[in-house]
Amino acid sequence: MADPADVLAAESRFFAALVSGSVDELNQVLADDFMLIDVMSGSEVLKPALLEAIGSRQLEFERIDPAESRVRLYDKSAVITGRTSMAGRFAGAPFTAASRYTHVFVEQQGGWRMVAAQGTQIAPPPPAAKTTE
Repeated sequence: MADPADVLAAESRFFAALVSGSVDELNQVLADDFMLIDVMSGSEVLKPALLEAIGSRQLEFERIDPAESRVRLYDKSAVITGRTSMAGRFAGAPFTAASRYTHVFVEQQGGWRMVAAQGTQIAPPPPAAKTTE
């Protein structure tokens, strides 16, 4: 039976590669048919496009802070759900986002490789209503 710690280690490699901008590491942890559903726009981003955006520094992450990660194992696949807080730059413009995510991994080529990722932005709470007395 697979060990959840091994899947979490692969996910940690993914986050670390995004923050360090390591295209080589991303190439290893992402399956060839990887697809990301972008947290900000909802668009589909295939592996080559993500590697290009990271490699060209069009997309840069200053930090990604994962929390509440839960692993569910299924034979040779795993699903991780969790929450992140992140900050970075896209095309030079700064961004921050809080999200809930789903990552899908499969056992492939002797390790865990990510085949799909989807993020859903967590909206900030509405401003508190002002009261006057």
